[in-house]
Amino acid sequence: MSIRNLAIIAHVDHGKTTLIDAVLRQSGAVRANQNVADCAMDSNELERERGITILAKCTSVTWKGERLNIVDTPGHADFGGEVERILGMVDGAVVLVDAAEGPLPQTKFVTAKALAKGLRPIVIINKIDRPDARPEIVHSEVFDLFAALGATEEQLDFPTLFASGRQGWATTELNGQRNDLSPLFDLILAHVPAARADAEAPFAMLAAILEYDPYLGRVLTGRVHAGVARVNMPIKALNRDGVLVEQSRATKLLAYRGLERTPVERAEAGDIIAIAGLEYASVPDTICMPDVMTPIPATPVDPPTMAITFSVNDSPLAGQDGDKVTSRIIGERLKRESAGNVAIRVTESESRDSFEVAGRGELQLGVLIETMRREGYEMSISRPRVLYRNDPVTGQRLEPIEEVQVDVDEPYAGVVMERLGQRRGELRDLRPSGGGKVRLSFLIPARGLIGYHGDFLTDTRGTGIMHRLFHGFAAYRGAIEARRTGVLISTGDGTAITYALWNLEERGVLFISGGAEVYQGMIIGENSRGSDLEVNPLKGKQLTNFRAAGKDEAVRLTPPRQMTLEQAMAYIADDELVEVTPKSIRLRKRLLDPHARKRASRAQEAV
Repeated sequence: MSIRNLAIIAHVDHGKTTLIDAVLRQSGAVRANQNVADCAMDSNELERERGITILAKCTSVTWKGERLNIVDTPGHADFGGEVERILGMVDGAVVLVDAAEGPLPQTKFVTAKALAKGLRPIVIINKIDRPDARPEIVHSEVFDLFAALGATEEQLDFPTLFASGRQGWATTELNGQRNDLSPLFDLILAHVPAARADAEAPFAMLAAILEYDPYLGRVLTGRVHAGVARVNMPIKALNRDGVLVEQSRATKLLAYRGLERTPVERAEAGDIIAIAGLEYASVPDTICMPDVMTPIPATPVDPPTMAITFSVNDSPLAGQDGDKVTSRIIGERLKRESAGNVAIRVTESESRDSFEVAGRGELQLGVLIETMRREGYEMSISRPRVLYRNDPVTGQRLEPIEEVQVDVDEPYAGVVMERLGQRRGELRDLRPSGGGKVRLSFLIPARGLIGYHGDFLTDTRGTGIMHRLFHGFAAYRGAIEARRTGVLISTGDGTAITYALWNLEERGVLFISGGAEVYQGMIIGENSRGSDLEVNPLKGKQLTNFRAAGKDEAVRLTPPRQMTLEQAMAYIADDELVEVTPKSIRLRKRLLDPHARKRASRAQEAV
């Protein structure tokens, strides 16, 4: 039985995971009567909630006596580190493109990586059953994209299928028979080369995915580049520079069979397996026999472009929701994350009570924070900031630039161009995309996009779609106007009283409701003016010995503004923090004491 290793890559929400659901059912990997959830590969709780793939995952199916190892990859640019590692494990790729939306920024990102690896992709125009589908135009756009990315003659001669992953069919002709996915399986066998590896050489594997199992410990997944792996064989780990990390034994070998990871006694060269028994090895170390001295070359990952500071939660309400609050425990968790996620970089501060965590974008960092709070961690989070560089030749300050593609209804195109122009965005392209919509392309500093997504949805009445992708580093483009409004700051500790909040509504928009626990220095609302205002949310109604002729009217508050974690991170200023606990997300000033804030403000003005 030969092995074909391939990845399915696409922009977010173009249907990768749904297509794999159909592949699993039609290949027999999942029984017809088996109860399997939709998007079975999105097994992570956050993935199901957000409807996106965050972690790359493997599955395996059999077709006509051949084994197909398929890897589902994330579609969002913030998780590009996962895509880059996975492409090193495969010999082929399926590029999935929405028949209505066409190639989008992440399609360009993952396709560029696949072409650079020398892969010859198969293109699937998915969702051609959509009423606004334009499959022939999209096919031409894909060809133009391949050409623009420097594809070779062989890569430009890509086979194409038209499909509906949700309905479970694919066809080589636009108007061909729409029965099942047999054309896809047959095309994979004909187009993707069988895995080539030297079975006689000593065992060697490049770790591409790291997981933690409560029973097995570290589990490293990768492709067997050479040799045969056996249970209990002696192994060692070499880092990218060839330095020995550790020596141990392979206590467990796991192979992917359908949705399950099955224990096996041996694994052949070319197969994708998971191996347990190593305590310190990580991504992208080489796992090999003791007599192997040269590591397998690993592709360098694009550098982080954004950072936030994780610090200990020192508010008066600390420790009430979570049980993991100390800097040591938070630091250990962050180091474990950086060991398995090569796109994350963790640096400890000099004071040892805070950590700088650098990553690809707000979404990636937000997912990490949300995962930690669900595990019982409490922490304080700073406003995201971009990471600058200096030009090695001129010494000029460089900043990360994002490529942004926006699809909006024509009436809203003007306000989007104005807003992004204020944030130092440069319009590169404007063209109609059909159906009364316009597609705009910008190059804009990454710092200009922090906190913009909420305004974008408001400006476009929730109808706009925005995609972003790291473009590169360029000269610093100047200052960008910060938040225009101040905040309402609590002056005391206790339980907020509805009557007090009712009197504060005229001051601005509230973030809390009556009965919420507050403390001095906590941000309870947004001031309607540009300066911060200290207010008392604990002040009750004065009682007298006299009753009014009529009954007191019931106090009714406007519903408070509820912020998601990403919205809160983008909203705060540099002197503010987000307090994150398993049950709450609160905004606060970095310095809770009002006198300390005034001293810090005077010192800043003096500077």
